[in-house]
Amino acid sequence: MRRVCPSTLKILTAFSLLMLLRATCAQTTAQQKPEQLAQQSSESWLALVDSGKYAESWQECAQIFQASVTKEQWQSALRASRDPLGKLLWRKLKGATYTKTLPGAPDGEYVVIHYESSFEHKQAAVETVTPMLDKDGKWRVSGYYIK
Repeated sequence: MRRVCPSTLKILTAFSLLMLLRATCAQTTAQQKPEQLAQQSSESWLALVDSGKYAESWQECAQIFQASVTKEQWQSALRASRDPLGKLLWRKLKGATYTKTLPGAPDGEYVVIHYESSFEHKQAAVETVTPMLDKDGKWRVSGYYIK
């Protein structure tokens, strides 16, 4: 029987643990559905909008969105639509639907997410956030609408 040097054994053990951890992380990410990943992205993005960081929210939008709306246009639109509503009181997920097609948008991977929301000056609202799988492989918001 061949003897293994203790330092070699430590390296092999560490390498095995690293590979196991990597496989577990990859499996966890692979198990998440598009709706879950898109919802995480939309909630991070909404936190920027809720805190009035409109320019930063534009920077976090999908490339297709940035190509069609300038940062200044976006800031102006949000000031006109969100500011009058006042502070967000609460937001609850209503539903999320994965689709590869949307009217007026190129084919891609989208999730249309609806939230029931309440603001200081608007008791009941529905926010629609539409993240898409961007070219860099990240879910980024490509549309936002309050009704």
